[in-house]
Amino acid sequence: MSNTASLRRTEPGGLLAAFTTRRITTALSALMFAVIIISFRPFQLSGENVMEGGDVVNQLGFSAIGGLAIFGLTAFVDRRVLAALFSPWWLLLLGCLVFSVLHATDPSAAARAASFTVIGILAMAAILALPRDADAFSTALAFAGFAVVSLSYIGLVIYPDIAKHTADSLEPQHAGFWRGVFQHKNLAGPVMACFSFGGLYLYRRGWKWIGALLFATALFFMANTGSKTTVGLVPLAIGLVAMPGIIGMRLLTPIFFTIAIVGTGLATIGIVFIGPLGYLADQLAPGLTYTGRTELWKYSGEMILKQPWIGYGYESFWGTPAVIEMKSFDQDWDISGIVHGHNGYLDIAVIMGLPALGVAVVTLLIAPLFDYMRTPLLKENIYLADFFMMVLLFTTLNAFLESFFFRRADPVWLFLVLAALGLRLVARFPVKAARR
Repeated sequence: MSNTASLRRTEPGGLLAAFTTRRITTALSALMFAVIIISFRPFQLSGENVMEGGDVVNQLGFSAIGGLAIFGLTAFVDRRVLAALFSPWWLLLLGCLVFSVLHATDPSAAARAASFTVIGILAMAAILALPRDADAFSTALAFAGFAVVSLSYIGLVIYPDIAKHTADSLEPQHAGFWRGVFQHKNLAGPVMACFSFGGLYLYRRGWKWIGALLFATALFFMANTGSKTTVGLVPLAIGLVAMPGIIGMRLLTPIFFTIAIVGTGLATIGIVFIGPLGYLADQLAPGLTYTGRTELWKYSGEMILKQPWIGYGYESFWGTPAVIEMKSFDQDWDISGIVHGHNGYLDIAVIMGLPALGVAVVTLLIAPLFDYMRTPLLKENIYLADFFMMVLLFTTLNAFLESFFFRRADPVWLFLVLAALGLRLVARFPVKAARR
């Protein structure tokens, strides 16, 4: 009964059998997903630049992630899947990014920063394409979700002065709000929201206890971040995606998505740039400024009109001397100290120009909607498409009040990329439940 007399003959076979292609690809996907969301500098105080290209830890860490992503995509992924990942619109959008780097005020610094963005996109593509079936992707999602959520809760105990905003931080008004492994509550809230969508996905496809636990823990943490925008958008995203499916009319979801995006756009930047809407907003909600954001948007609009076609270049506007030296004592926010315009769509136009904004809208909003409508009516495809659509709706609505498009390895941007690329795949390939 014992194998001790023949270890040389049996052990190598058993060891090799454990490292199947399926397990290797699942492990790579799970590892990259967890690491790139947590980052290589977790538990950093607000204001520290954890994603700067000059940081040696980030340079080495993200280079390794990029290498793993390229290795995984070239060694394990079917060429048809690779070809489907990046549409002409995606390639055109990346071309806009390259052009914005070339005419930046400091092209070499902009190129280093943009390399983080490209690595993030490659990593998301690999995370999606490496798992061989729905169970494998679910494993990667659950591993990353629980890694982020667990570390964030542990941080509340071990590093309470870092895992929470404090009165001594740069923004004392946020004191007591949770941020976990992230720099800011406005990062922690959206990430936890996206993992709560992941918990719903796991629950729907039969991973009941795991899905329910991830949903509950992520949602509870999100509720304590104090991110009012996130708290309001999560039930909206779940309802607009889940309700049409429950009543058997899934194709209503793209219609609801369009109404939500257009309505939010009109209710936010619309009241700044469309006179009648601004007047109506003054009548219905006097003094509405979205915590001073309207002043930022007005300033962004003025600067876009000065350079509408090519913008100011990647990493070449917010935080530059031209903005820092501005005096804005009569405004709700000091524009000279702002790191972005708190509206992702306007910021694309600022750094890349209005044509690039049009390309981004098609790539990140319109094309994914058509992919959702083309998703085959297979159970696993539908579950996965609904998860990606919740993430897409949530992040694109959130972008009207925050700015994260092309922001290096910003986890909210990474989730948006995951959703947009994921919808391309589920619309084109049947998703198997598990290996038979």
